[in-house]
Formats: sequence, structure tokens, C-alpha cells
Amino acid sequence: MQSFRTEIENPIVERDIIELAKKIELFNTGKVDEEKFRSLRLARGVYGQRQLGVQMIRIKLPYGKLSSKQLHTICDVSDEYSKGRLHITTRQDIQIHHVSLDRTPELWAHLEQDDITLREACGNTVRNVTASETAGIDINEPFDVSPYADAIFKFFLRNAICQEMGRKFKVSFSATDNDTGLSYMHDLGFIAKVVEGVRGFKVMIGGGLGSQPRKADVLYTFLPTDRIIPIMEGVLRVFDRYGERNNRSKARMKFLIKKIGLEAFKELIEKEQGAIEFKTVEIDAESYVYSIPSSEPSPDSPVENKRAYEQWKSTNVTPQKQSGYFSIGIKVLLGDFYTDKARLLANLVDKYAASELRLTLRQNILIPFVREDLLPFFYNELSKLGFIEVGYNKAIDITACPGTDTCNLGISSSTGIARKLEETLKSEYPQYLNNEDLVIKISGCMNACGQHNMADIGFQGMSIRTPDKTVIPALQVLLGGRTLGNGDGIFADKVIKLPSKRAPEALRRILDDFENNSNSPRFLDYYLEKGGKYFYNLLKSLADISILTPEDFIDWGTDKRYVKAIGVGECAGVMIDLVSTLFLESQEKIDAAKSSIREKSYSNAIYLSYGSIINAAKAMLLAENQKTNSHASIVSQFDEFYIESGKIDLGVSFSSFVYQINEFKPSENFAISFNNNAAVFLEKLRKFREQQLNRI
Repeated sequence: MQSFRTEIENPIVERDIIELAKKIELFNTGKVDEEKFRSLRLARGVYGQRQLGVQMIRIKLPYGKLSSKQLHTICDVSDEYSKGRLHITTRQDIQIHHVSLDRTPELWAHLEQDDITLREACGNTVRNVTASETAGIDINEPFDVSPYADAIFKFFLRNAICQEMGRKFKVSFSATDNDTGLSYMHDLGFIAKVVEGVRGFKVMIGGGLGSQPRKADVLYTFLPTDRIIPIMEGVLRVFDRYGERNNRSKARMKFLIKKIGLEAFKELIEKEQGAIEFKTVEIDAESYVYSIPSSEPSPDSPVENKRAYEQWKSTNVTPQKQSGYFSIGIKVLLGDFYTDKARLLANLVDKYAASELRLTLRQNILIPFVREDLLPFFYNELSKLGFIEVGYNKAIDITACPGTDTCNLGISSSTGIARKLEETLKSEYPQYLNNEDLVIKISGCMNACGQHNMADIGFQGMSIRTPDKTVIPALQVLLGGRTLGNGDGIFADKVIKLPSKRAPEALRRILDDFENNSNSPRFLDYYLEKGGKYFYNLLKSLADISILTPEDFIDWGTDKRYVKAIGVGECAGVMIDLVSTLFLESQEKIDAAKSSIREKSYSNAIYLSYGSIINAAKAMLLAENQKTNSHASIVSQFDEFYIESGKIDLGVSFSSFVYQINEFKPSENFAISFNNNAAVFLEKLRKFREQQLNRI
């Protein structure tokens, strides 16, 4: 095994990193199958990318907050293990590309020295908990949601109930009713509320984007803060048990809610509360570590171009609720910036702000707690770094995923067209520099990592087959999406698809018509007034592929002829269908449960034992070619196929055996008993399987 020093004080984290190193060695020597290894590495932030032989590393940064010191550490890691480029995602993470798989444990250990994790940044887990970038500084917020987002992150990290779900699970916190955390498109979304002096949240559930976007339902109009962790645990338990596992395209929370209905789902959540260790969890917001603004004297730093400075202030600077302080927005084109400038930015913020930066949902950077007297100085210093481009969070600030640059699923370039559209806006439509109404977003495929179907104007990467069977890069144009606030929103309509190189002209036609023919200053009103058919006709001639130029065969950002190349997607873990592998995983869960019992983490131990039992039962059903598309179906089918038929005798039904987790409160005695039962069950199935194979 590769040798390296972790220098990690937390033994749980150290064990996690060493486990990854061991599994990489087993994978490299052919002793662990690729599918199983993929599932393990994804849950540790190691993600395959389009280029062979290298990985993308996703760094999990809860609610986008990081300290100056942490940014320095991330820069060190990017320089040491990659190429010095950092990429901000639409989930407030940082991604580093082109990393050797063998060096990922060492990289992870380096990050953990400053409390930065890769754990559960990818895979079928609770992904990064996101929040409004202005949490804690927003003039209109009822309270700071940061301590609550932080508590959710910490409670569910490495929690046994959410390690191997059917699909990923996304959570957000919105500071105000403006819903800048985008709760309506999340599996679980929290909007800050105060009712009769009590802090709490409006809770949204079952939202999502992708090829079938769904607006979240209201789970609770108001939930006190001490109930958010138990309720989320109940939601995760239900999702884990009843969520689809075979058909990946139907495995998200939104499909489960649609299938069984909101009220039935709520009933299942309430039933789960009996199995949850803590019925309420008080979150001590007062003990949350808040950043301390700098008291450093303001350097003498006169601004030479007063007009440019005032324009920058008008688009990139916002007053905070803390008197005398402002936040500065840095517009980061496509979310890409480099370590040389990042280090200087970290130094600046450390000395003259509050040693804190926020990564935003629009792939930008926000610097909070800048004193008013320091604004000219910051303008000059940021200018040296190239970080004063105006238009932060305005129409000119286009969001785009990496697309075909690095992603396996990218169909056509999202970054290339984003650059071109920004150029078009700057040069031809300068009036949109201060426009906060219009939102443009681009994704390289239907999965919507660029959030294109919630934008006023969205573009989705695709391809078009010409009459002579040639394939050209294309974009689907979507119009009319919008965040409406307080958990409500509208998803954009698909209007027309056209060759990618014609997208700038499509944008021109849309904006020109908006300027000349709209009866409202708001783009959404204009779209609703005209209707989708109107825009289809407006853009129809651009979709004509009977006449193609050589340029139409070349995608943005390249000079080579387009070739459609889609790899295996890794937005979630894969299914493990080998009986022996499942038995091995069942034993690993039993052993992990024993460790949790020793650490007095009884709820974790019980759920690990439950996972072992389900895995073992799934293995036996797969051996008989039975479907295993959810935990609930595994339980019912195992009863029917093995217990009721008399093939296996447990003394009780399998459902009674498994669902003890709902009957007994988490305790040391039950954790030990259930773990022992899981071990006996696994051994019984192993012997049964051996007998089966011996008869063949």
C-alpha cells in the first residue's frame, strides 16, 4: 500500500483516509471490482472525469464558507496534486481536476489538517449543504441560518442512514423569503421564519431539476429549529427504504413523493420518529463560531477612475445588516480561478475583512465584513488581481457547468457558449450590466448542473443528427424559468433546439424583441404574455439545418470537428449486483456496527446492522434473478421467496425481523442484540448459498 503520513488528529477521519488508500491498492491489483470501487470513491469525493487516467476531486464546503487559511490549503493542494486551477460549483463546492487516483488519500489528508473534507461530496449521500450566500449579513433575514446549516452538515456526515441511498440527496437553507437558497428545487429545503418569537423554517420537499424538473411541496409551513434534524433523519430513512434503486433515472426523492403522495410520505416520517434516538435536537446558535471583522487601519489608497469605481460599487457592493459593513461580490467567469490570485485574495481578506469568503450558487465569491472606509482600498487591490469585473449577480453573470471540458456526460460545450454570450451582452447590450431581473444559465446536458431549467433564458447541451446522418453540436433553448420566492418557482419551457453556433443570434433575437415588444420590464411577464409558440416562431429559422456552414460542425472552444462522446455518468453511485460482493459488504457493515457500539453511537450501529441484513437479503434475491428496486421490495420479496416458501427459517417473518428498527428505541442493548442477529442471519445465508452452489 502507498505510504503517507496523515497527521490527522481525528481517528475516524484518519481511518476513513486509510480505508480509501487500501481500497485503491485492492482496485489497482484487481482484487476489488470496478463497480464496487466506484461507489466507494464517489462517497469520498473522487469523481471520474472525461480524460482517462485522472480524477476530479470535489471539496465539500458547507454553505460555501471557507476561511483564508482554508483557501491557502486548497491552493497548496491544487498546486501539489493538480494544475493550480480551482473551479467553483453551483453547490458552493470547489473542484480540482486532473488528479492521479493514487494520490487522492494523500491529498485528502492534506486538506483535513485544516478541517476540509471530501467525504460525501459525491455519491448516493447527503451532498453539500448549501445556503444563501448572504446568510448572517442579509438586511432582511429573520436570523442567521448558518448555525443550522452547519449542524445539519455535521450531524449527517458519516451518518449510517445516508451512506448508500438510491440516489444523491440535496439540502438547502434560504436566509429570507426571497429564497436565494433555491429551496423549491431541492430534495429538502429550509426557509428561515420566526413565528410568535420562535425560530424555525418553512420546509420544502421533493424538488429537483434534470430532465424532469419538479417543484418542491410544502412539508411543513413552520418547523421549530429543534425539530429539523429529527425530521430530516426521518425523511432520509424513508427515502432509503422506499426509494427506487434499480432505475437510476427514477431514483430521486421527487419520484418517490410523486409515487406515494405527500400525505403518505408524511405518515411514514412520523412512524420513523420512534426509531430515532433524538426527538428534538437543540442547535446552539450562540456557540457557533462567527467571523470577527478586522480592525486594521485603512491604508491610503485613492481611486484614480472614479467613474469605474462607482459603477463597481453599484453592481458588486451591498450593505450588510451590520452597520458600517459591506459585502463585495467577485464575478468569477465560469467559476474558474487560479491559485496565484487566490492566495493574494486570501491574504487581503485575512488582514482587512474577517478572514472569511463565501462561494456562491452562481459560481462567484463574496467577501463579507468590509468596512466602508476600506472600499476604495479593496477596489484597488482587487483590480490588481483582475477581480473587479462589474455585473456580479446581474444578467451579464452567466452560470455554466464544466460540460464537455471535463464531464463524462457533457454533450456539447457549455463553457464555450457561456463565454460567447457574455461577450455578446457586454459589447451589444451594456444596459444589462445592472439588470438583476434577467438570469441566463447553461448546462452541457439534461442533468442541469448549470441549473438551466430555472433560468429566464436557459441553454441545454445536446446534439442534432442532420439528414445525411452527421451529428452536430446543438443547444435546447428554454425560456420562462424563475425563482418566485418563499418556496415557489417556475421551470422554463423547452422552446426549440438549434445548432450551438447559432445561440448568440438566438439571444440577440430574444433580447431585441423583449426591448421592442414587451409591455413589462420583467422578462418572465414578457414570456408569459407572448407564450412559447411566439418564441418558437421567432427562432424557427435558426433551427433550419437544411443549410449548414462549416462552422456549425465545430463546437465552441475547439477547432476540431464535433464528435459526440458520452461516458458513464457518475452523478450517483452504481448498483452492486455480485452476490459475493454483497456478502462481503454485509460483513463490513456488521464490523462497522461493532465499532459504533464501542463508540456508544447506538443509532449508527443499528442502522449499519440493518444495512447488513438488507444487503445479504438482496444478494440472495439477485441469485434468483429477483428484482431489488427498493429496500421495502427486498423485504417483501425475501418473505415471499424464502420465508413463506420454507427455504429459510427465521422463526418469524423477514419483515418482523428487519423492522425491529422501528419498534425499539436506540439503546446499547438493542444495538448489540440487532448486530448479533445480523451476524447470525448473514452466516445462515452464506451456508444456504454454499449449499445452492454445491447442488449446481
